[in-house]
This record gives sequence, structure tokens and C-alpha cells, in this order.
Amino acid sequence: MTGPEALIRLTQDLLWLHALVFLRVAPMIALFPGFGESAVPVRIRLGVALAMTAITAPALAADAAPLLAARAGTAPATAWLILTETGIGLMLGIGIRLFVLALQTAGAIAAQSTSLAQILGGANITPMPAIGHLLVTGALALAMILGLHLRLAEFVIESYRLFPPARLPAAAGVAAWGTGRVAQAFAMAFTLAAPFVIASMLYNLTLGIINRAMPQLMVVFVGAPAITAAGLVLLFLLAPAIIGVWAAGLGAFLADPVGGG
Repeated sequence: MTGPEALIRLTQDLLWLHALVFLRVAPMIALFPGFGESAVPVRIRLGVALAMTAITAPALAADAAPLLAARAGTAPATAWLILTETGIGLMLGIGIRLFVLALQTAGAIAAQSTSLAQILGGANITPMPAIGHLLVTGALALAMILGLHLRLAEFVIESYRLFPPARLPAAAGVAAWGTGRVAQAFAMAFTLAAPFVIASMLYNLTLGIINRAMPQLMVVFVGAPAITAAGLVLLFLLAPAIIGVWAAGLGAFLADPVGGG
């Protein structure tokens, strides 16, 4: 093989490797916290996906034999490789996106519990209460400060060890994993919003006792400002802890997507 032929072959191998890595990276970027938000333009997301592909592909070059072998394969084999890579990327991206949905759900629960659901709602493209918007924005900012982009690169590289190319995971395992991730997301949402739910329960219990003792008193006019103020105070005191717990759960998932989080 002459020099130009070897150069062309090497170029083809590199382009094929980057194209297949992009198939797995692109769905993750589209769903990843921060990068995949609806407020981020599509061109920016595409640029981030291409940059992440360029970062992670060289780390996979040593183990790229299955990827490079498919380049000379038949069309059905290539289509299967494209399908599996995209499917694995979507599966992992959805698993990460559930953390954002858990935080949004926690904010909605907290807002409904403290009568703050309609204050400053719709601050995002996706309507959500002010508490949810504040928690999501703060959590994404903290995640970026903690090096979320670096964790993403490590996550992509680690995914090839857990899910080799051209091999779909077992359907039963994916179903069990997905069910567990959804259950953990709702459990995290309720755990993060638990202080607000407890405060709401105590508020309604107290109002019921006062109403029984003094039926002539308009307890709603007295209690509504109290629960609103209590909700704001709880948010001020607990927001750092809530975001910290969320960031720890996200980090555990990125370190071990099969059993972490």
C-alpha cells in the first residue's frame, strides 16, 4: 500500500470512527442537563456534540476494531450499527434527563404545598413554578461549576465499556433499569420536597385546630401569608442542601450509570 493510499485509508477510518461516536454522543447532548435545555439553540447543541465527539473519539481509537470493521460491511450491518449506537445514546440520555425532571417535580411539589405555584411561573420556556425554576437553574449552574462537561466526556468513554458497539442490551434488563430509574427519580423528587410537604401538613393541621377553636376567625386570611413566608424561608434555608443532594445523585449516576444514582 502506497503512502497516499495509506493516508486515504487512515482518513476514512478516522471519519468512520468519529461518525459512529457522534451517533451515540448526539442523543446524550440533546438530553443532557445544561447542554440539552430548550433555551439552548440547536446550532449550539450541534456544535457541542461535534466537540464532544472530537474529544472522546481519540480515547476510543485503541478499542475501535469493531467500529472500523463495520465500515466495509454490508448495508444491513451498517444500519444495525447506526441503530444500536443511537439507541444506547438515547437510553443513557434519558437516564440523565430524569435528574432534571426529578428536580422540576420537586419544585412543583414544594410550590403546590406552600401556595407558591403561580408566583413568577413560566419563567422558562417550559412552564414551571418559581421554586422549580430556581432549583433547576441553581442546580445546572452548580453542575457546570463542578465540571459537568468533564464528567460527560468520562461518561461517554465509560459507556463503551458497559455497552460495546453493535450490541443492544437485553430488553428485560433495559426495562428493569428504566423502571428503576423512573422510580428513583420520583423518590428523589419527593425526598427533596419533603420539608415543604411537612410544613404544609403542619400548616393545615394548625389551621384546622384554630378554626375549631375560633370559628369566627377567618383563618385563611391569617394563614395564607404565613405559609407563603414559611415556604420562602424554607427555600432560602434548604436550597443549598437540595441542590447538593441532587448534584451528588447525578455524579453517582455518571460514575455508574447501571447501578449509580
